[in-house]
Amino acid sequence: MGGHSHNHGVGEHAAGRHRWRLAVSFGLVGSYFVVELAYGLLSGSLALLSDAGHMAADVVALGAALVATRIAPRPDTTGRRTYGSYRAEVFASLLSVLLMSGVSVYVVVEAVGRIGASAEIAPGPMLVVGGIGLAVNLVALFLLRSGASESLNVKGAYLEVVADTAGSVGVILAGWLVAATGQPLWDTLVALAIGGFVAVRAVALGREVFAVLGQHAPAGVDPATVADDLAAVNGVKDVHDLHLWTLTSGMHVATAHLVTADPAEGHAVLDQARDLLRDRHGVAHATLQVEPVDHTGCEKVGW
Repeated sequence: MGGHSHNHGVGEHAAGRHRWRLAVSFGLVGSYFVVELAYGLLSGSLALLSDAGHMAADVVALGAALVATRIAPRPDTTGRRTYGSYRAEVFASLLSVLLMSGVSVYVVVEAVGRIGASAEIAPGPMLVVGGIGLAVNLVALFLLRSGASESLNVKGAYLEVVADTAGSVGVILAGWLVAATGQPLWDTLVALAIGGFVAVRAVALGREVFAVLGQHAPAGVDPATVADDLAAVNGVKDVHDLHLWTLTSGMHVATAHLVTADPAEGHAVLDQARDLLRDRHGVAHATLQVEPVDHTGCEKVGW
C-alpha cells in the first residue's frame, strides 16, 4: 500500500495568501454599509435600502471568510479531523450563498409591495451615496479579483462585491431617473433588477459550493481520463475504485487501487502514479493502493 495521512502541513492554502485583501475589503465595505443604511432611511429609497441590505450580507460574508482563513490552517488537536479544518472556507462560501439569496428575496418582496403605492424619495442622497458606494466597491473588486480564481472562499466574497457594484450602479441610475422624471416607480424597478441580479449570482456560487460538498470530481478533471492515464503507467494492469474530489479551493484529493502483474514493481508504480496525478491533473494528495493481479476482496465492497 502507498499513500499518507492528509493532516500534516501542506503549505499555505489559497485563501490564506489573500487574507489581507479580505481584511481591507471588510473594513471598506463595513464602513460604507453604515453610511448607506443611514441615508437609505433618510431618503426613503428602496434601491438604496436594498443595496444596504446586500452590503450587510457582504459584511457578514467577508467576516466569515476572514474567520475561515484563520480556522482552515489550524492543526487538529482532537485526532478526529483527519483532513484538518480546510472545509471551513467552503462553509463560509455557503453562508455567502444563503445571505445573497435572503437579500434577493427580501428586495423582490418589498419592491412588489411598493408597486402602485405612493412614496416620496429624495434622489440627491441616492446619487451621492451611490457614487461613494461605487468607488468603495471598485476598490474592493480590485483587491479581491486576483484571489477569486484560486479560492472558492475569496470567490464568494468577490461575487458579493460584484453584486454590490451592480447595486451601486443601480442606485445611481435610479436616483437620476427619479430626479429626471419625478416618478418613484423607477426606484422600485431598479430594486427589482438588483434583487434578480443578486439571485443569479447566488445560484451560480451555490452550484460550485454544493459540487465541493457533494464530493464531485474537481472542475476540469475528467475521472475517465485520469483512469486511462493511470492505466497507462508502466506495470499497471488495471485501475479501479478511483475517487476524485476537492477538499477546499486548490486542494484536490484522489484515491485509487492499481493492479500490477509483478509485486516488485510496486514502488515504481507508486512514484509514477503520484507524479502523474500531481503534474498532469493537479492532484497533490493521493492515496494509492497497489494490488497484485491475484488479489481478491475489492469486489465485495457494496458501494
